[in-house]
Amino acid sequence: MLRSLYVKDLAIVDEVEVAVGAGLSVVTGETGAGKSLLVDALVLLSGGRADAGVVRHGCERAELSAEFDISANPGLLDWLRDEELDDGQGCQLRRVIRSEGSSRAWINGRPVTLGQMKVLGAQLIEIHGQHEHQALLERARQLTLLDAYADHHQQLQDLRTMVGEWKSIHERIAAISSHEDPNERIEWLNHQLAELDSIALAPEDLARLEETHRRLANSGQLMTACSHLAELLDADSEFSLSQLLTRAVGESHRLAGLDPATQATAELLESASIHVSESIDALRRYQDALALDPERLAEIESQLGRLHDLARKHRRPVGELEAHAQQLRGELEALANAGGELERLGRERNALLARYAESCARLGESRRRAGAELSASVNALLGELGMAGGQFSVALESTNNTEPDSQGGERCEFLVSANPGQPLRPLRKVASGGELSRIGLAIEVAALGMDEVGTMVFDEVDAGIGGAVAEVVGQKLRRLGSRRQVLCVTHLPQVAAQGHAHLMVSKLASEGGTRTQIEHLSGDARRDELARMLGGIKISPETLAHAEQMLRSATRS
Repeated sequence: MLRSLYVKDLAIVDEVEVAVGAGLSVVTGETGAGKSLLVDALVLLSGGRADAGVVRHGCERAELSAEFDISANPGLLDWLRDEELDDGQGCQLRRVIRSEGSSRAWINGRPVTLGQMKVLGAQLIEIHGQHEHQALLERARQLTLLDAYADHHQQLQDLRTMVGEWKSIHERIAAISSHEDPNERIEWLNHQLAELDSIALAPEDLARLEETHRRLANSGQLMTACSHLAELLDADSEFSLSQLLTRAVGESHRLAGLDPATQATAELLESASIHVSESIDALRRYQDALALDPERLAEIESQLGRLHDLARKHRRPVGELEAHAQQLRGELEALANAGGELERLGRERNALLARYAESCARLGESRRRAGAELSASVNALLGELGMAGGQFSVALESTNNTEPDSQGGERCEFLVSANPGQPLRPLRKVASGGELSRIGLAIEVAALGMDEVGTMVFDEVDAGIGGAVAEVVGQKLRRLGSRRQVLCVTHLPQVAAQGHAHLMVSKLASEGGTRTQIEHLSGDARRDELARMLGGIKISPETLAHAEQMLRSATRS
């Protein structure tokens, strides 16, 4: 649901920010005041096409942003998480359009493409008005609305699951069948495994081999270093570490005999002497085991060379050769049982296709029933909305797909005839914007906002009507507002009176130019705006009373 909209330097709007609540919010104002600029801003924030002409004269750029609460729409939250654009339960759209024609877009503060903004906008806002902005014209959207009307959520979820299973089985069959002669592949795998099994080492064995190689390769340096260290630790010289420590221990004990406070020093020196003695013993044992072994070194180098050659051949690190052998062994086992596996997968696929066909048949029948019910409801509403003789019909046609489809076996087309005697034509080919808006309103009211789009916008839905029909349109919009957030731009008081909230757009002229402002109206201010819409420039007490009566009637309905 839309929480707030901010617009700066768009057309004649210098800077406005408007909060929008639940229910039906009506937008009124004098002709040319900029009422439809709010709709234009939402279109642009939904990824609509923009050009430099939308930027306010004399400004470098137009800035637009909108805040939405999407806590009630888990599908949107999932989409944002998948795109790594999530930010709690809220959603902010922002767009900047520069005077030279370039634009940038953000979702929750992260840069995005207009394609991403358009995908998200289609799930946040549904605009009924100008032809190019009408989401209901898209056939995919029509099918979605029909399925929502018939509550097909679980059936579609089951279809998606079955299609996923079918794709998995299909891929496994393709993988097994990818080799024309499995015996040739089996022979090749056996050869590769024989070579790998004779040379490849487990990671821990490879580590030990490389450690032994380093020791043998450096045995000469190790012997020299050990001799130097042994001389420092335990030589005949009076300056070797062991000799010096022995003298220091003796001196420390004599000192401790004179003053017990130095006993700790004597104990530490004695411990150091013991550690040095143990180090000398360990070094001698290491020296005894250390020996030059050029034959063993050559043998290890040869083994490591073969391992590296094998690693280059299989294009992977030496340490991964053993794991690669396990993968090849698994493929070999699968090929050896390929015939039985293909037969089993074939049975699974046939059973799945049978279940899919049965589910599609049930879904198709349910869609036909729902289409007839929706058509009857919309046709009843068209007469009330001033389109007597107009007809609406839901047409379903088979896709004839050879592969399972997560949307089922049909596609949907909304057909309409705006006037008696005219043939039914696709809704997307209806020319009149006013008729299109009222048909869209009839469809949404009949479906009672069953889709997940949280905000519906109707721009001049009352074009070309008046009197009792206008009041009916307002009542239908108010009824729709009980289920969804509805924003309606209108010039008729009968519609404006039905709003749960009222926004007035006005144009102010000053020396600095013309700008638009938006006010929330309530109480007497709202009554006065309705009176202006009823009576024009001169407002009489009778007009004010009529406006007051209209507001009271709307509140009771």
